[in-house]
Amino acid sequence: MGWSSCSLSSGNADKRWAGRTLQGRRVSHQVVLNILHQLSAMALTLVSILIAVVPVAYCYPTAFQDLEETSKNRTSIKFLAVGDWGGVPYPPYITAVQKATAREMSKIAEQMGADFILALGDNFYYKGVDSVDSPRFKDTFESVYTAKSLRIPWYVIAGNHDHAGNVKAQIDYSHKSDIWKFPSYYYELDFHIPNTGKTLTIIMLDTIILCGNSDDFADEKPRGPLHAVDANRQLTWLQERLALSKADFLLVAGHYPVWSVSEHGPTECLLQRLNPLLIKYKATAYLCGHDHNLQYIEDSGLGYVVSGAGNFLDPDVTHWNSVPKGSVKFFSGQASTLGGFVHAEVTKNQMIVTFYQAKGTSLYRTVLSERNFE
Repeated sequence: MGWSSCSLSSGNADKRWAGRTLQGRRVSHQVVLNILHQLSAMALTLVSILIAVVPVAYCYPTAFQDLEETSKNRTSIKFLAVGDWGGVPYPPYITAVQKATAREMSKIAEQMGADFILALGDNFYYKGVDSVDSPRFKDTFESVYTAKSLRIPWYVIAGNHDHAGNVKAQIDYSHKSDIWKFPSYYYELDFHIPNTGKTLTIIMLDTIILCGNSDDFADEKPRGPLHAVDANRQLTWLQERLALSKADFLLVAGHYPVWSVSEHGPTECLLQRLNPLLIKYKATAYLCGHDHNLQYIEDSGLGYVVSGAGNFLDPDVTHWNSVPKGSVKFFSGQASTLGGFVHAEVTKNQMIVTFYQAKGTSLYRTVLSERNFE
């Protein structure tokens, strides 16, 4: 499949060497020393090799995605982005906001065009799914987004509520669904923008592996990763992918926000670990969910898109003063909007981002430029 992805390793590979002993014959002290010296040299060599190939060991080679041929004259890529869309764990397994948002998504996808959808986490409230055979896949996903215009690839990442269940089951569901694309906890997508010679890269992150689960604390702020090794592995992979990227448009997506004015506010872990990389490597935008509203924040030449209005709505602006002064360009979380999502079009030299309310109209539009490597 055309993506670069990383999976978590149990770290057991080197344990096979533990506990081996020299048996069956008497060996002189000098021979033992010689053997230990050779083993030590071999170990150093092995460590050097492993360090050199870590990205290869955990990531599949990058390949470009195939876009469905809708028109030979097309010169852009279009997609929707929606987060926190995951219904409820009791009948009817959907909310009125999810239903209204799905209906409007189908209309915009049909009218404006959409090649794929970014699903930005919290795919199944409130505790994810327990297995790949969970009825929630049908009740909260397949039976909701039924319109032909939405039967396109859904590129998925996990949110904090998904991590309360079995994320591996969501990854495995990729083999059972024609449209559900979740190859690994984090991965890279690469696209040729048709007939332009330009490229788009989207890096899909697991911010819960990176920062920890916000559900574990009363104030709903992540305190740090459950496994530091896995967090650092993802961060190392991300830094390498960003450093190597020559894409004309470079997007990064995760569940937790970097900046947000709403209930959860900015994510300190991402401000420290992710945001400096986004700025250093000139990312075009960061897309996320987590707060149940629509936001557009602009800072340090980056666009920060919050699209978390797929299932619930929250007008809370508790953290309005926790973001850089003057950076908030747009906010919407009123119940009257019935929900919302983002439509993006990436052309030869710009990315047009439009926020839609489920009630049927666009609320805000902004334009981002292609990356400048000078």
